[in-house]
Amino acid sequence: MGDIFLHDLRPSAGSRFKKKRVGRGEGSGLGKTAGKGHKGANARSGGGVPARYEGGQMPLHMRIPKLRGPSAKTSMAIGPFRTYATPVNLSRLSVFAGGEEVSPETLVEKGIIKKANERVKILAQGELDRPLTVKAHGFSDSAKQKIEAAGGTVEIL
Repeated sequence: MGDIFLHDLRPSAGSRFKKKRVGRGEGSGLGKTAGKGHKGANARSGGGVPARYEGGQMPLHMRIPKLRGPSAKTSMAIGPFRTYATPVNLSRLSVFAGGEEVSPETLVEKGIIKKANERVKILAQGELDRPLTVKAHGFSDSAKQKIEAAGGTVEIL
């Protein structure tokens, strides 16, 4: 195979199409009415039905609930301000031995969460019977009390 130079490069056959020039004479096949038929709204500029129009029915973009109010940024998981923490209950921490450290990295090793860079919040469902050093991004108040009552410590990342 020979060398390839810039002047040899061509688009693949059939990948490029000539622009359709309408209203440029009868011989082109798209003269006179330029493929728009005779009169009517669709023959005029700006004519046609908007994509959102549903024949008079209330359109989808008006039917669905909106995010409103000062705290609305948290009401749906969209936008740049939404933070989401993966919930982990105390009952899931029974796989750790007493005195062990619980952190997002160790939770990944035990298969409790999927990624170490996830935000983790410890919730109080279940009981804890051993002292653990728990490091997470958030704790419910009752989870914090249960961990400390079992002789463990709480560290917010």
